[in-house]
Amino acid sequence: MKNRILVLVFTLVSTFVFSQTDKRLKGIEKQFNAVLESTKAAGFAVAIVEGDKIIYAKGFGYADFENKIPADANTLFAIGSTTKAFTSALLGLHREDDKLTFNDRPRKHIPELEFYNDEMDNTITIKDLMRHSTGLPRHDGSWYYFPSHSKDSLVTKLKYHEPFTGVREHWYYNNFGFLLQGVITERITGKTWEENIETEFFKPLGMARSKTTIAGMKSSSNAAFGYELDADRNITKMDYYDIAGMSPAGSINSSVNDMTKWLMTWINKGKYKDQQIIPENYVKEAMSSQMVVAAGFPSKELPDAQFANYGYGWFLHSYKGHYMVEHGGNIDGFSASVALYPSDSLGIVVLTNQNGSSVPRLIRNITADYMLNVDKTEWAKKYKEDLDKSLDAMKEAKDDKETSNVKNTRPSHTKLDYTGTYEEKGYGKFEIEIENDSLFSKLNEKKIFLNHFHYDTFELLEIKNGKVDTTDIGNSIKINFSTNIAGDIDYGRIAIEGLLDPIAFKRTPNTIDVDAKTLEQYVGKYDLMGTEIKAYIKDENVLYVFVPGQPEYALIPTAEHKFNFKTLEGFKIEFLASDDKSINEVKFIQPNGTFVAKRKLED
Repeated sequence: MKNRILVLVFTLVSTFVFSQTDKRLKGIEKQFNAVLESTKAAGFAVAIVEGDKIIYAKGFGYADFENKIPADANTLFAIGSTTKAFTSALLGLHREDDKLTFNDRPRKHIPELEFYNDEMDNTITIKDLMRHSTGLPRHDGSWYYFPSHSKDSLVTKLKYHEPFTGVREHWYYNNFGFLLQGVITERITGKTWEENIETEFFKPLGMARSKTTIAGMKSSSNAAFGYELDADRNITKMDYYDIAGMSPAGSINSSVNDMTKWLMTWINKGKYKDQQIIPENYVKEAMSSQMVVAAGFPSKELPDAQFANYGYGWFLHSYKGHYMVEHGGNIDGFSASVALYPSDSLGIVVLTNQNGSSVPRLIRNITADYMLNVDKTEWAKKYKEDLDKSLDAMKEAKDDKETSNVKNTRPSHTKLDYTGTYEEKGYGKFEIEIENDSLFSKLNEKKIFLNHFHYDTFELLEIKNGKVDTTDIGNSIKINFSTNIAGDIDYGRIAIEGLLDPIAFKRTPNTIDVDAKTLEQYVGKYDLMGTEIKAYIKDENVLYVFVPGQPEYALIPTAEHKFNFKTLEGFKIEFLASDDKSINEVKFIQPNGTFVAKRKLED
């Protein structure tokens, strides 16, 4: 144990010495601190490797902002989607062992997998998953708002995910492709994706502090908390997000010291300390263009961005004449950038505990300017100027949005009529309930208040610290309700996938418990314009109606004296009580009209 401590101390001291002695980095920390100040980030850490050496590794700001605990090179941060390069690299190992080819159909390894249509089932290959060329948009709301710890349950959702284009026609980012890669790994090895990451990468690389789950991060010492800037640009703590079964797309938590070993592996053709961690042929292929992300000439604003392509879990760009392989990461409260400059044997990792942050990009670019000996851009100053313009634009946009809703409108139904269970098979299920004469729901265990926007459109506002977050009014996700022919609310549509029409969640009305004694009052024969209709009980206290020439229909109680047909959309029944509370009539409400039948006197 003592030797381990000495090794750790030596590593930290060596890192400190490197950060102070490399002449190329003279003055860089002034730039780093300027970024920390202008972005109002709680903290960040950065590390630089060259060849097989750590040039620099240091933390800035705070891992725990409230308690002013500093961030350092060993602080754990969520690395988000920079996890993807780890996941695809596992498939590189499987290919080396002849367990798969990248031209295999995913269904070869996941037989129950179904995509939206036959073309996708028969055309999509593993390579399409690795380079985002499936034709699917993101559909991120499917896992973010409706998480599951079962990877297999997430896989079943893909059958209902609509594509926006054909296979291999366009590049488009999709996290489910990396979920499937993780599941393929599990089917091939008989071990979880998490176990494979630890066995194949963390252990041989000595990434001892790195974790594959948020639970592992929570139980670790020196782990950062996540933060965001509120509407007034105050630093506010965020809850950790448990990515759960979507882990192969972005669940790793690591430190910049641990990540230096991952960087060295990639810039040394898959080797770390003479051990071949990743096959060399895979490393070259993964860092080469496999799909065009965006076509076009360099712009005036970005003259050095000469191409934008994708490999396997890596974005490919040029940076001031240098080949750059990079991937960012964002998850609640954290942002990251892992960048490789393979022709320069250079690697940079930046991790921050700020949500949706510019810090990783800025620190990466500042570092690259110093290390690549190119003309330096004043990135911190440029960011501050751009931020000021952006804040002004946001204020103007906010002013416009305040008038975008139609004033003095009302919902078409009473609040009770909007309650029920809403489900879309490719996404999930949520409930809307009434509480204190207001509508509430819950998404990803977070309580949501439905604020009326206009007509039958409501805003989804999060409850924070027991209060409605009113800062999002006018800017939050909205749900629009529609009615069927019978006048019932039938769908709630939410625009959470920008490339497609709003996702339609089908409503099932809430049911109430009705005992056998109560149901007995409805039993009998009713006359509907000469046709005898029977109401009776069977199947453990389920009320049925039977119309001659039609099948019998089970009824679902939704309110006092009110029932919906279990199998018919838009059909419902209301039993009418007389002054003496006896049931003598029944109203059939259906798309082609409303009809009243009178109870027949018993013979």
